[in-house]
Amino acid sequence: MNRTLSAIGRWLVTLIIVALAILVAILLWRRYESEPWTRDGHVYADVVRASSDVGGLVTEVEVHDNQLVHKGQLLFVVDRPRYEDALAQADASILSARATLNQARRVAKRDRALGDLVATEAREEDDAKVETAAAAVQQQVAARNTAALNVARTAVHASVNGFVTNLSLRPGDFLAAGAQGLAMIDLDSIRVEAYLEETKLKHVRVGDRARMRLMGDHYDMIGHVESIAGGIADDQRSETANQLPAVNPTFSWVRLAQRIPVRIHVDRMMRGTRLISGRTVTVTIFPPRDSRGRYLRENQP
Repeated sequence: MNRTLSAIGRWLVTLIIVALAILVAILLWRRYESEPWTRDGHVYADVVRASSDVGGLVTEVEVHDNQLVHKGQLLFVVDRPRYEDALAQADASILSARATLNQARRVAKRDRALGDLVATEAREEDDAKVETAAAAVQQQVAARNTAALNVARTAVHASVNGFVTNLSLRPGDFLAAGAQGLAMIDLDSIRVEAYLEETKLKHVRVGDRARMRLMGDHYDMIGHVESIAGGIADDQRSETANQLPAVNPTFSWVRLAQRIPVRIHVDRMMRGTRLISGRTVTVTIFPPRDSRGRYLRENQP
């Protein structure tokens, strides 16, 4: 009798262990192959490339590396004396053009007063000179406006709130027009990009709640799905000179799920959290479930 009970007990223990192993295997399979979570997430922010619209030597740098700056704050100045001289020259050109115009008007007025004593061709030439001088004045005014705009744009201001990063600009450096002077991390654009396997996207919708944890931190951030990428690069195809697609002739039978960027908006986080662009984040998304724990959107298109 004791042998029978002992054998039954061993069978029961074995069955329980097998059942637990199967349950754990199912849970792990769902965890890693079906549930929408990933360790492949990163903090991301837009980078603003502050550049000058005019070229010249950098005369002032008003910020330092990793400094927090606010929208409208002065960043650096490019060769203001040179462009102020150009503005003064434009003002002088306007005075000269106006003097020429006034002289042409006086001559035309005098010739009209003489009446028939002046040939018709001469009066027509006088009118043409007045129009030409007036056009020259307008041209010099436009040049003066451009010179004033150049003076204003020698001072480069921050267009966003953010951090100056990797600053190497120094007074005396030469910047060509349009060349980048420094980079800024736009604080108002910081978000989390989660790269989810395409097999998990069927459970993800815009608005789903998300939980995030930065590598090295011990507390969670709460957010929601803001958007899902509309496309990624196709590594099986490239373009050729005649615009025909070049398709890879080989096909790998082992196909790994591609990763699609999912943008997460951070709603709440602990005070003092350092959302540094590039940090690694673990992201878990929580789609709605029914009372049995099944995804409500499992079979929805």
